[in-house]
Amino acid sequence: MAAVKSSEFQKNVGFWLERSSEGPVKIERYDRPVAVLVSAAQYEELITNYRKVVTADQLSDTEVALIQNARVSSSKPFSLADIPELPGQ
Repeated sequence: MAAVKSSEFQKNVGFWLERSSEGPVKIERYDRPVAVLVSAAQYEELITNYRKVVTADQLSDTEVALIQNARVSSSKPFSLADIPELPGQ
């Protein structure tokens, strides 16, 4: 990821806007990151793929019931025993 000091960014905004089309640009102030500039296309991709994480206790009773009653259509049978154990468990 490209990085630029905020003073340099202010002097050459057009250059850095163009540069963001190649990938994110980290903007730093006093050698610490303060912002990241991304292209509009990359921003749209991030927003489109955004997923909010919630813990199980944040789910409503209705949501829990929907999950419990969900079924997956598959031509290949499966079971939880098919899932390998993670190392250290």
